[in-house]
Amino acid sequence: MEEQEIIGKGTWIDKLAFELIEREKCLGRNLDLLKVESGLGASGVPHIGSLGDAVRAYGVKLALENMGYKSELIAYSDDLDGLRKIPEGFPKSLEEHLAKPVSLIPDPFGCHESYGMHMSSILLDGLDKTGIKYEFRRAFDTYKKGLLKDQIHTILQNSTKIGDKISELVGQEKYQKFLPYFPVCASCNRLYTAEAFEYIENEMKVKYRCHDTEIGSKMINGCGHEGEADITKDLGKLAWKVEFAARWAAFDVRFEAYGKDIMDSVKVNDWVADEILDYPHPHHVKYEMFLDKGGKKISKSLGNVVTAQKWLEFGDSKSILLLLYKRITGARELGLEDIPALMNEYDELEDIYFGKVKVDNQAKLTKSKGLYEYVNLLEIPKQPRIHVNYRLLVELAKMFKENRIERVMKKLIDYGVIKNPEQSIEKIIELAGNFADEFDQQEKTEIDLDETAKISLKILTEALSSEKEPEDIQNTIYQIAKSNNIEPKDFFKVLYQIILGTSRGPKIGPLISDIGRKQVAKEISKYI
Repeated sequence: MEEQEIIGKGTWIDKLAFELIEREKCLGRNLDLLKVESGLGASGVPHIGSLGDAVRAYGVKLALENMGYKSELIAYSDDLDGLRKIPEGFPKSLEEHLAKPVSLIPDPFGCHESYGMHMSSILLDGLDKTGIKYEFRRAFDTYKKGLLKDQIHTILQNSTKIGDKISELVGQEKYQKFLPYFPVCASCNRLYTAEAFEYIENEMKVKYRCHDTEIGSKMINGCGHEGEADITKDLGKLAWKVEFAARWAAFDVRFEAYGKDIMDSVKVNDWVADEILDYPHPHHVKYEMFLDKGGKKISKSLGNVVTAQKWLEFGDSKSILLLLYKRITGARELGLEDIPALMNEYDELEDIYFGKVKVDNQAKLTKSKGLYEYVNLLEIPKQPRIHVNYRLLVELAKMFKENRIERVMKKLIDYGVIKNPEQSIEKIIELAGNFADEFDQQEKTEIDLDETAKISLKILTEALSSEKEPEDIQNTIYQIAKSNNIEPKDFFKVLYQIILGTSRGPKIGPLISDIGRKQVAKEISKYI
């Protein structure tokens, strides 16, 4: 069979970039600068999913550059969005600011110019710490400077047509009654209570009235003000159903991914871009949302968010990038418990890249190497870092609270994992120590065990749990394997998988003694 041609570095990122370029060529557009965009929500605490939108867009930017094209990432903060809910853990005093643009709400923590900039700064900090380079743009400045005024004008001129199309495409009839534009009420500073009902084309102004509006099952009182707003200079914003299209056209955006939760908005925006603004909509890819370990959507209002800052207390930036670049399709449950596996997986990728681990399947080898390069943002290290199993570090960190780094390092030398104290792994020991302090139990590794293996594990559990400590744990394990017709090396491998989540490690007997035989017995018993 003819081998399938490998695009770029063989990842989904390269495939997307290739599709984008081919589409642009068909459209006959200028290829001098291919802009990709990520929309950043500024109304709630940014989580890993929010970060993922920008990180993945940046991956496409890198792939485009790798293919010889100039590209840039626009990170657009929607800080004119109105506050719909108070995020979990935030002061109730924000209640008075519901429906106001988040850029006009004071920062409740007093460290930024507004609530919106406080939230944006959390996400931008996450991007900075993961090495993502971007051009930051704010909705507040974009509208204040009139950068979308031409697109707003055209959209409002065609508001009847757009309202009918929104009703046809997604069944929402709201915009058959009102314009798809929300001015900020000049009297109470609220956004969604001020509904625009008429556009004065020659003056580029909308007429609006501020009245009671239901937002997320909560009734927000309007102030009753009636007024006019100039779309070229007064604060206001387009509805989401049309705003993406205006941005794409104004900023010349060629790629933007989107989450499953805004599919309807993207469908309408694509039509508005193509048919109303005469701007071919960008190339898209749809991604599923991250779920928490209970299967619930990660939500700012529910308070079950995993922020980049929290993640980086336990794992390095490579583990975040690996999580986000591994794949883009399919819903995934996500928790901080995933960090040990991702830290170890990065090391495995690095071993494959530098030829320390052989992979016979050429397609898998190419994809693994490509993934490693994107996780390093195409800035490849000259040599691999020193690898120490993260779960081993967590187990060692549990033993030592005082002088943790020095004492863990000494154990690693005793085990023969490293030869000398290594400054390069001090940071990883610190991260693993933080993980050990925060979490009592590690995520259970899925292992396929036959009945013979389970019987052998049961015998070992009883031996480790007995009041009398076995004279030689290493030999005890060996003898249990032999007496049950299991290859000792296979039995050791099973134990490494249970204890460390990997197929190999330091000498198993001393390791079990150091961790605590009864503690290990408790862990093994979960698999019987």
